[in-house]
Amino acid sequence: MTDLEPPPPARYDDLRALFVNCTLKRSPEVSNTQGLVDVSRRIMTRHGVTVDQIRAVDHDIATGVWPDMSDRGWPGDEWPALYERVMAADILVLAGPIWLGDNSSVLKRVVERLYACSSLLNDAGQYAYYGRVGGCLITGNEDGVKHCAMNVLYSLQHLGYTIPPQADAGWIGEVGPGASYLDPGSGGPENDFTNRNTTFMTWNLLHLARLLKDAGGMPAYGNQRAGWDAGCRYDFENPDYR
Repeated sequence: MTDLEPPPPARYDDLRALFVNCTLKRSPEVSNTQGLVDVSRRIMTRHGVTVDQIRAVDHDIATGVWPDMSDRGWPGDEWPALYERVMAADILVLAGPIWLGDNSSVLKRVVERLYACSSLLNDAGQYAYYGRVGGCLITGNEDGVKHCAMNVLYSLQHLGYTIPPQADAGWIGEVGPGASYLDPGSGGPENDFTNRNTTFMTWNLLHLARLLKDAGGMPAYGNQRAGWDAGCRYDFENPDYR
């Protein structure tokens, strides 16, 4: 922050954020995706946000669409423990590389397991992810940032996350087998477009998470499964076409 910049409009030190890095590289191998995650993470931590991070490939995340796959042929499934970290966060950012113009297999598996828990309910009787904010970061050296972000953000909102404006950012450099984000001379960390979009994404996530937390989450009217099943129709009127 410079002397010319106004202070932020609110405090964010009671918020929690989780970044899930869906690189294909196990720790401690250098992850270019982590380099972009760190840009957003530093802004959040500077303002007191509690930030948690998961490198998904370091964990045994089973294939499947049940909340716990350990009793369905996948002993040792770590997703239930990771899900607790997801639910502790007001902000979720999924980050990953582009391969063949699409999201990594690791990111797709994380989305599948998020989906596996989407039918669970919160204390207000809404689907579990209501009242939380989602965004994404994409890296690579081939085209596809917007395609990958479109898929991630659609998936998150379908599961119940609220998506703020401009909730994605990415870097691909020169299209082709060129330098990756953290490679010397890549230009990635200095790229103004990427830095601007990553900063805007971070603040939009913080602002919307602040609004939702202060409001006690998404209003629990018109979106409660138990109410619908009990016959409440929340002003829905089925047209009579006879």
